[in-house]
Amino acid sequence: MSTPQERAGAVRKGKKGPTKGSGGKGRRSLEGKGPTPKAEDRPYHKAYRTKELAERAANKRTAAKRNDRIKVNAEMVTGRNSVVEALRAGIPAKALHVAIRIEVDDRVRESLKLANELGIPLMEANKVELERMTDGAIHQGLALQIPPYEYKDAVQLTQKSVKDYARGYKRTQPLFIALDGITDPRNLGAIIRSASAFGADGVIIPERRSVGMTASAWKTSAGAAVRVPVAKCSNLTNALKEIKSAGIFVIGLDAGGNMDLPNLELATGPLCIVVGSEGKGLSRLVRENCDAIVSIPIDSAMESLNASMAVGISLYEVSRLRNAESK
Repeated sequence: MSTPQERAGAVRKGKKGPTKGSGGKGRRSLEGKGPTPKAEDRPYHKAYRTKELAERAANKRTAAKRNDRIKVNAEMVTGRNSVVEALRAGIPAKALHVAIRIEVDDRVRESLKLANELGIPLMEANKVELERMTDGAIHQGLALQIPPYEYKDAVQLTQKSVKDYARGYKRTQPLFIALDGITDPRNLGAIIRSASAFGADGVIIPERRSVGMTASAWKTSAGAAVRVPVAKCSNLTNALKEIKSAGIFVIGLDAGGNMDLPNLELATGPLCIVVGSEGKGLSRLVRENCDAIVSIPIDSAMESLNASMAVGISLYEVSRLRNAESK
């Protein structure tokens, strides 16, 4: 007969696996699967679907807010008279927004006709959408959306003009207008119109404290902005130095000039005319970097000329002298 100790040993020998400890083989099963995930993190749970829908709704609201900001900040021509005049002038536009069930008159009919001829998309919008897009301006059911203007680089534009003339690609000497402190878009539009009339190669504006190509500037230019490029520079004083190094004479228009505009000798060479704001005139640094300060003779009772008028008179005299020399 076997003893109790022998029978216990036999039982132990008959068991599967090691008899003394696990030897690490059962550690993984002992660790378990970790804490149970939250209901909203389990794909097959109802809470997961609810969370997913809430995230999608939040993303849509964010996108809608972003689109609203874009629409509000977009350049808009509003009002029936302004819209039809802008379309007549050939101002480039992204879309013509028209109120739903708008009361049609001659201005609306012409606006729709011109937009169709120019290939401008027509977009219907309700009153709330139009007010949001126009930032509360009086729109009378019409709003013309103007795309951002693509400015040229001032220094590159002037250097290219000098090279083109030297190679015989253009017959007239380079001619530019630079604006110092002009903030009225109507002045910019009128200057662009004069620049186009007298064959100027471009208008230069600084990035800061200066007007840009707004809808009002486009409208005042009467379509001339399509033909005359507007260029930007980060700093007008530095840009004038670069322009001078390219071989272009820089003259500033100011009442207290050391030269008179009539019969200006520099007119027949490559030229950049700088004009300051009415009242303030040229800034000190800009004035110091001009090759000459030129005055337009006017009656003593008149203190100064409007910037666009001064540019128009100057361009006319430059054109006259250049034509006289070419004969």
